Amino acid sequence: MGQKPTVAGAQRWVWVLAAVAALCCLATVLVFAPGFLSPDSLDQLRQAQGKAPLTDWHPPVLSLVWRALIALTGSITSMLVLQSVVLWGALGVLAGCVWELTRSRGGSLAVLGVGLAPFVLNFAGVVWKDVHAAFALLAACAVAFTGLRLRDRDPRPAVRWALLGLGALFLAYAMLVRKNAFVAAIPVFVMLVLALWRAPGRRTWLTCTAALVAALVVPAAAISLFAKPLQTKQGAQIMLDDLVHVLSVNELRSADVPPALRERLVASARECERVGALSDAYWACYQRPADGLRGDSGEITSLWLREMSGHVPGYLQYRLRLFATLLFETDYVYKAGITRNDLGIKVAHPQLADMLGTYVEGMAADLRWLFRGWFWLTVALVLAVRPGRGLFAMPVRALGISSAAYILGYLPIMPATDFRYVYWPALACALGLLLLGLGRGRTAPPPAAPGATAGHALPAHQPADAGSQYDAGSR
Repeated sequence: MGQKPTVAGAQRWVWVLAAVAALCCLATVLVFAPGFLSPDSLDQLRQAQGKAPLTDWHPPVLSLVWRALIALTGSITSMLVLQSVVLWGALGVLAGCVWELTRSRGGSLAVLGVGLAPFVLNFAGVVWKDVHAAFALLAACAVAFTGLRLRDRDPRPAVRWALLGLGALFLAYAMLVRKNAFVAAIPVFVMLVLALWRAPGRRTWLTCTAALVAALVVPAAAISLFAKPLQTKQGAQIMLDDLVHVLSVNELRSADVPPALRERLVASARECERVGALSDAYWACYQRPADGLRGDSGEITSLWLREMSGHVPGYLQYRLRLFATLLFETDYVYKAGITRNDLGIKVAHPQLADMLGTYVEGMAADLRWLFRGWFWLTVALVLAVRPGRGLFAMPVRALGISSAAYILGYLPIMPATDFRYVYWPALACALGLLLLGLGRGRTAPPPAAPGATAGHALPAHQPADAGSQYDAGSR
């Protein structure tokens, strides 16, 4: 092994990592400015600006956060800045923790390099709930790694609980902004608790769980009571997909629903077949009335409950076919620029945006498997089952379980086959693979003497053994 870095040299490297993360954050803002916006993003922007009523079709918390940022800064670019700061701030913290635990300059830089991967950078500046959920989960991982770094130094209880509270807020935001992120957040929550307490007791688990529930329920209730978003019954969108793709036209024609809805369902099934739309029938095929799904949702739900129980084979075949398409023909791997709009918003630096598009689309063409759901599901399962016995075995397993649960959780509810539904797994698995390699052959650092600081507690590089404390926490 090479000579251990001096305390001053170790501290300088932390500042180098911080500087690199800051430069990457600035570059991300410049390339994506004022933020890449799809029709969904523009809809939420109009709600944030008060130009459209607040609804729950998209997460109201995102629009409300954007509204607060605009009120504070006067600029819609503030959301892009927030996203970039969270992404590169989390990666910077993770890189610093990896450096302190491994003393690997290359490894810590590689953590920052995850943010430059084409399957991460492609959506880094797109204002989407999927991106917000992924970055919030990543930030919770950064909090967990901070706890992992401090755990053996016996931090004060106030520090542990402050970190737990911060991590719970990030996890709650991820679930508020993307409801199905619940299945991905739970393994990260377990990682957070195990990172802060080596052997948490029942009382600790109950208290931590209560903190997470409070962080989720309180803002959700406040939004419902005070912001009062318009209820759009979006859940019926998934049931509509099932009805028009599982039932035949003749079955829909004889469905026991109001005549106007029956005609829309029949027309939707025919149109989906004509255009070859496998999913997203509400937008691709459905003759939407003025009130969207609000008027039809009750009848659609009742019809779905009646019919799917008698069409189980057809329902399973349709859902498995759609899921296979997500895995093997993953669509929409890059959102280019800003959708044409009536708000006068355009990309601020078109040449930089074109350069990003060349990078992402070129990599997607040359390394297509990096943008396929099957690849990241495979990696997730491997990380979950075989996280190794190294320093980062427990976080690696948590990232694998989180990613696999997130992908598999889309099986019954997937509205389309876009890559953004695999965005968190791609980010988490890339980080997990890196940690798996960096942690191999390393054990936990010895507990620091009382009063030791981060700069003075240098880890020991020793081969891993069966008695590794980190291994015990991962089995």
